[in-house]
Amino acid sequence: MPSLPPPREVDVPVLELARLQPLIGEKRYTDLVGEAARTRVALRGCTVWNVNSTATGGGVAEMLQVLVGYILGVGVGVRWLVIAGDPEFFAVTKRIHNRLHGVPGDQGSLGDAENAAYESVQAANAEAIAPQIRPADVVLLHDPQTAGLVSPLKATGAAVLWRCHVGCDAVNQWTDDAWEFLRPHLTGCDGFVFTRREYVPDWIPMDRVSIVPPSIDPFSPKNQDLSAGDGIRILAAMGVLDGTPTGTPTGTPTGASTGASTGASTGASTGASTFTRRDGSAGYVSRRASVVAEGPLDAAAPLVVQVSRWDHLKDMAGVMAGFAACVAGTGDAQLALVGPAVDKVSDDPEGLEVLEQCIEAWGHLPSEQRRRIRLVVLPMDDLDENAAMVNALQRHATVIVQKSLAEGFGLTVAEGMWKAKAVVASAVGGIVDQVVPGTGVLLEDPGDLDAFGDALVALLDRPEEVARLGENARRHVQESFVGDKHLMQYGALMERLKAR
Repeated sequence: MPSLPPPREVDVPVLELARLQPLIGEKRYTDLVGEAARTRVALRGCTVWNVNSTATGGGVAEMLQVLVGYILGVGVGVRWLVIAGDPEFFAVTKRIHNRLHGVPGDQGSLGDAENAAYESVQAANAEAIAPQIRPADVVLLHDPQTAGLVSPLKATGAAVLWRCHVGCDAVNQWTDDAWEFLRPHLTGCDGFVFTRREYVPDWIPMDRVSIVPPSIDPFSPKNQDLSAGDGIRILAAMGVLDGTPTGTPTGTPTGASTGASTGASTGASTGASTFTRRDGSAGYVSRRASVVAEGPLDAAAPLVVQVSRWDHLKDMAGVMAGFAACVAGTGDAQLALVGPAVDKVSDDPEGLEVLEQCIEAWGHLPSEQRRRIRLVVLPMDDLDENAAMVNALQRHATVIVQKSLAEGFGLTVAEGMWKAKAVVASAVGGIVDQVVPGTGVLLEDPGDLDAFGDALVALLDRPEEVARLGENARRHVQESFVGDKHLMQYGALMERLKAR
């Protein structure tokens, strides 16, 4: 058994349901309060445990910050633990993650040696977690990194659910490989939660499956209302608009030109770059992003933005290539590829490799194309500040892009749509549930860079159409992907589980 630090508990600010009322309307709010009351009764005397592999750097962690806060706010006992792992464990789980998306990833094996490495980490985490669990509790395990905890935590007498946030619409040898690895670890699970019905393997009984799409938090620093002026001030404070080459992001090869460095901002007025933190206090952007660029953004020119982890499946390199080939020479539009500092996303060992590949590809572009494109690496030291940076970038964007090769759900799409932005995104996974007709453009073939570039050019040439799509996009997200729907489904699931 490896020597690992104990699982870490994440403290989450308490959130009140009442703040949702003006946004969702009286009928939805009344239904939500009623469901909260029923859930509180059903879970009286027990704790709901959420267990995943990272507190930062992905949609699952961001959703847990919000959902756990609301659950605490209605008086239900809930806690959130982040398991520990070693590099070999995270290499295996990243391989599983890729194959659940239907792609081979690093082409490595998922055999006996990988299973032994996986189980040894799970045993170390279970040894620390199991003594805290009581028989009346409910444990909600998230994604492949936690599947190996089902059996040891079931032995405590608690009800154990496993939620899979990723998947693939079509079955192939890679999805079969991943499920063959995971299936023995999931035996005995009391229930399963998937984001889409298409992701459920055929060996899981459907009467034990719940389909729960994810949701955004409209009040978070990433999504809260932000005036154009405040957004510009945040972009300036983080060094995207006014930075001069002063450093390199983590993993930048020697010789790459950068527009700003990570660290405290010295040139921006901190009072002018304010936002509201999750706990309601005032925050301000003081750290600088790391920017690979040949100069600052032109604040007056159209901006195309993709925000995602540095992950092969997000195809940042493809976005850059398609933009460079089709868009960079047709007008004054700019592209920003935005992702987190790679040393802060503990469960994704491929982040540095993808970032370095993007930087190298950028460096080989002709000068005029390089001038239009920048890679923005956001600091993760303060999650609220990081979220405010994303908010400013997305709100300043003309078009939001998510050209993923595969996607579990891709909630960054809904986050962009919430800001009334037209979207160009791949027709893969849960993206098709978000970009409905009249809200954006779906790319049938994510690998067709010409079609991607043509879609961007067509939108950038029609600002009225961009505005119309954006208005429809925000309305669709408000109706379908605000947190009350998510909480209602979770509450009903917990009631059924306790009744059974």
